[in-house]
Formats: sequence, structure tokens, C-alpha cells
Amino acid sequence: MKRIGMLTSGGDCQALNATMRGVVKGLHGSFKDVEIYGFLEGYKGLMYGNYRILKPEDFSGILTKGGTILGSSRQPFKLMREPDENGMDKVKAMKDTYKKLKLDCLVVLGGNGSQKTANLLSEEGLNVIGLPKTIDNDLWGTDMTFGFQSAVDIATEAIDCIHTTAASHGRVFIVEIMGHKVGWITLHAGIAGGADIILIPEIPYDIKNVCKALDKRAKEGKGFSILAVAEGAISKEVASLPKKERKAAIANSKYPSVAYEIADQIREYSGTEVRVTVPGHTQRGGSPCPYDRVLSSRFGAKAAELIKEEKYGELVVLKNNEVTSIPLSESAGKLKYVSPDDSIVKNAKMLGISFGD
Repeated sequence: MKRIGMLTSGGDCQALNATMRGVVKGLHGSFKDVEIYGFLEGYKGLMYGNYRILKPEDFSGILTKGGTILGSSRQPFKLMREPDENGMDKVKAMKDTYKKLKLDCLVVLGGNGSQKTANLLSEEGLNVIGLPKTIDNDLWGTDMTFGFQSAVDIATEAIDCIHTTAASHGRVFIVEIMGHKVGWITLHAGIAGGADIILIPEIPYDIKNVCKALDKRAKEGKGFSILAVAEGAISKEVASLPKKERKAAIANSKYPSVAYEIADQIREYSGTEVRVTVPGHTQRGGSPCPYDRVLSSRFGAKAAELIKEEKYGELVVLKNNEVTSIPLSESAGKLKYVSPDDSIVKNAKMLGISFGD
């Protein structure tokens, strides 16, 4: 009998269920007897022993279902070594649950913070396999995370929809895309949606250059412009501040988000009418796109293969379109940023897209 624990941690995304399904189908194809323990609300379920024993029928029909059948929660890695409100040692509690249930392996579906905790548990002696989930595509060591393409599709559709109203009214529209620290979604959706200006955290912008790009389009007879702006986009002025001052400047901004600040600055500079659209959490919702369904199924099958081979402490990754794995320790604590020198950025600039730099 193989006893496998699974949990989904951090922000949800469209292909969590599809990935769990892939793991379970792969396990049932590899072992005669398998028992699946699904921990509820992420690491919280592992800490407090809240779980469901899942049957094969629980994974039927969920390939196309968004969200997660197990529920999720955010448990910051930096607080994992701190006791909870009742003084409980969180790491010890998770290890105790694992041992009490006599698990052979714990499968963790999560992003950067979740995989740091997965690595911590691996270093504490538990058998752990990580699966790379995040719409941000910022997990180091994998070319692609599941959830990313689905989010890009939704963000692109938002930009597509804005095109018609922007053209009809001759306005400047800002579409604010998710991406607190990295700009992968904004970059891909911006190119796919035909945005004229793309602003991402990794390339600080100069508002004067943004306005110059808008002026250039106006002089060329272009009646409207669309900006794809990452929620973590930052100006050169703020980016140049020392870390503490930079954080304070962002936290104390009078605007609800950077998109509204940029809109105000454009209005002040040119008197142009500007509208802001924020798709927000719709980018996490709905059914996974076909690409993510395939990727998640492949990731799940690879996780089952690693369990069969008893190769633990690994993160399943995509490299050059091949699904493989790397040690959790290689990825933990690292973010995959967009580099200003990435070919995709250079390609976008060749197409005439401005990054405000």
C-alpha cells in the first residue's frame, strides 16, 4: 500500500485539479494499492491534521475544473518557524501528521513560497515532490508553470475587448495585469493583445518616455493607445530609492495602484482622456486552457514516476519542452525574472512596443 499526501498551497489557479488528477492517474497506473490523503487548505491542513481520504471518483471530471477541490491558503514561509497563536510548532506539527498517517510521500502543488516550505520539509527528512504552480511563471528552474498560460489567455482577452471601445472613443486605456514582482503575464498578454506600451517591474519606466510614445502614436494618426501595465510596475524615480524608502513610497501612494497613478500623470502631461481597467482575480479563475491541461497532466505523470522510483526532494519542471525534475533546493527561494536582455523583450521592441525605459 502506497500512502500519498497532497496539498495545494498559496494562490489558486486554473490547473490545480488537472495536476492532481494527473498525479493520481499516474499512481494508480504504477501501484496496485494507493491511498490518497488530501490535506485541506494547504499547509494548514497538514499542520492541524485536516484531511480527506480521496477516492478515484473524486478525480473524475476535474480536468477542466478551475480552483482546487482541496482548498488553499497562504502560509508565509518566513513564519513557518514561528509558533502559531497557541504556541504550536508548525514544522513539528506537519512532520507529526506525516508520520502519524504513515505517508510514503507528500506532493506539494504550489509556487515560490510553497516550494520553499516543501524544501524545508524535505530537509527535515520527509519524502516530498514539488509541482510548479503559479500564474506568475516566476518559479526558478522551470520554463513554464501550470496556470500561467490560462492567466495570459484571460489577460489577453481583456486587452482584446478594450481595443474596440478604445478605438470607438479615441481614448488611452490602461489594462492592469497581475504581476507583483515579475512581468511575465503582462509581457505575454501585452504582445498577444497588441498593446502599444508594456510596463513591467523588471524594466523601470520614465513617465516622460511613456508620454512620448503616446505622442508619437497620435502624430502618426493613431486614434487610441493601449498600455498593459503590471501591478508591480515601478518608475525609474522610485526604483532608484534605497529599499526601505522604495517600499515606503509604494505603501504610502495616494493611488489604489500604479495604473491609476500613470493615468493621472498622462492626463496631466497631455490632457488626454485615460481609462483604467483591472481584470484582477478573473486571471486566476475559470477553466484551464488546453495548454495547461496538457502541461498539468504531464507534470502529474512525472510526479507519479518520481514516486515510483523513490526519487524524492525533487521539483517537477519543464525544460526545452521536456518534463524532468531538479532538486527542490535548487529552486527554493529564487525567482525567475524577465531580463531586459531576453529575446522576447528585444522582439517586442522591434515590433514598436515601448517599455517606457
